[in-house]
Amino acid sequence: MVIVGLTGGIGSGKTTISKHFESFGIPIYNADKEAKALMKRSKVIKRKLIELFGKDTYKEGDLNRSYLSSRIFSDQNLLKKMNAIVHPKVASHFKRWVKKQNSPYIIKEAAIIFENQLENQYDYIIIVIADENLRIERVTKRDGASTKKVKSIMKNQLPDSEKIKKADFIIQNNELNTAKKQADGIHQKILHKISG
Repeated sequence: MVIVGLTGGIGSGKTTISKHFESFGIPIYNADKEAKALMKRSKVIKRKLIELFGKDTYKEGDLNRSYLSSRIFSDQNLLKKMNAIVHPKVASHFKRWVKKQNSPYIIKEAAIIFENQLENQYDYIIIVIADENLRIERVTKRDGASTKKVKSIMKNQLPDSEKIKKADFIIQNNELNTAKKQADGIHQKILHKISG
């Protein structure tokens, strides 16, 4: 099974582009979404997160996301420790998911492929990029987050200029129809590489 990574900074429009690939019948695994689901249902992850962050980590059985994000985005060390708890579980869940798929390739959407030096886990990597101001505008609208908070998240992610050097394909997502056309072309190229 050919595994394609789809990545990009916060607000770049990764999920929108993933949905476009899904319209071709390509299965999509959204790593961030699955991580949140596992943080909610896995007893092992829950216990370890409470040990790390304290009893406020969960509120009435639900992950207290605002509390967590306030802790990890000001503390790189805590972020690394949390990722060390969650990421291995997501990785094994992903492996099981891949075995059930039947298509020429699958896409794993993940925000921090390059930040965690995970590029060797993929056959190809697509990066979605967009202008910084547009990304900030998207996230403040979507999440109700402050510009300051979005910028602090961006600081924890590699700049696009670094990611572009490591990616196989680039989608410029300032304007959706243009981005979709680029995705169409990439889809054909990947199919061609697989069959060739």
